[in-house]
Amino acid sequence: MALKASQYDVKDLRLAREGKRRILWADNDMPVLAAIRKRFAKDKPLAGRRMSACLHVTAETANLCRTLKAGGAELVLCASNPLSTQDDVAASLVADFGIRAYAIKGEDPKTTYYRHIAAACRHSPAVTMDDGADLVNALHGKFAAFAGSVAGSMEETTTGVIRLRAMAAAGVLKFPVIAVNDAATKHLFDNRYGTGQSTIDGIIRATDILFAGKTVVVCGYGWCGRGVSTRARGAGGNVIVTEVNPIRALEAAMDGFRVMPLKQAARIGELFITVTGDIHVVDAEHFKLMKDGAIVCNSGHFDCELNLPALAKLARKINRGVRAGVDEYVLAGGRRIFVLAEGRLVNLACAEGHPASVMDMSFATQALTTEYVIRNAGSLTATVHPVPVEIENWVARAKLLAMGMKIDSLTRRQKDYLTSFEMGT
Repeated sequence: MALKASQYDVKDLRLAREGKRRILWADNDMPVLAAIRKRFAKDKPLAGRRMSACLHVTAETANLCRTLKAGGAELVLCASNPLSTQDDVAASLVADFGIRAYAIKGEDPKTTYYRHIAAACRHSPAVTMDDGADLVNALHGKFAAFAGSVAGSMEETTTGVIRLRAMAAAGVLKFPVIAVNDAATKHLFDNRYGTGQSTIDGIIRATDILFAGKTVVVCGYGWCGRGVSTRARGAGGNVIVTEVNPIRALEAAMDGFRVMPLKQAARIGELFITVTGDIHVVDAEHFKLMKDGAIVCNSGHFDCELNLPALAKLARKINRGVRAGVDEYVLAGGRRIFVLAEGRLVNLACAEGHPASVMDMSFATQALTTEYVIRNAGSLTATVHPVPVEIENWVARAKLLAMGMKIDSLTRRQKDYLTSFEMGT
């Protein structure tokens, strides 16, 4: 049955043909999720459940949505970032797969973006999915009347988990949340390899720069920072890491990267990449020290990592769109700083986000965790929970099999040894 015009908001349904090609192409590299979709279509574990998802609307996300719908979910999807939507994919979700999508690339972050989140809230979901916790925040604020129907939620990104843990600590979280971001099958691969590769991809597409010989400053050495730093070095960049955590800074140093405060790095860096999940990581004091032609971008979740209002105050002139996705800030004396993707996620705004192969694991974990939340509705407390280890192991084994690999199993004697204390040296 075709959706009514009031049940979606996308740029242009005529883009659906190309969007479907992209969705099916990504599906070729998502065998674990495809296996779950096949089972879901048979067992219908999500039958009759209303779901709302606030995610990056990409081809990979579309295959997750197809899986949830195959399981019987009544799904509404909205964008988790104003610049990350692939308009042709959103059109195909509506036209080809009958999924209610509210997402337009470049939508106004103050009006349209939140109107789309409102549509997801008014769907009165039993289960939600988030990438940054904007949907959960809305269900605790203006749309709190709909929170009572929520049995649980999944959170996809570091920033969102931080916000949700703060809510739980303050005693205001109204329903259980599964920290999918913290799953090994997510952050060890998606954050490290996905963010690492897609960030470099986005920067190159936006600027066409040569990384070889470039001084690259990576702010943050969490799993995303590890991935970005490694990929930048692999492309020939001279990588500097800045950190506030002494353990991570020490790790970066022992991984062979230079480590120093950002105020020191600001004087010598040529390309700056933030991946921290915090606010004003690159601030006015740093912009004042940067070289002419410095490029600044963000691959953390929100645009607040770069203090662009402060940069705008420093600028004598701002030239928007000097290249697609690139704004030029001209400071006193003619010194220029180039900002990519308006400070938003450079890997999604200037490229296509993570490769499908790595999202296969993240979204397989999402799908199975959704089933887990529904199966355990009413028994989970209103706090932030880890992904069950059984789900983690299943996804990892399925991915290995899809890659044509097998692993060993412990013998009975080995299991006994690992659980006993009698045997000494």
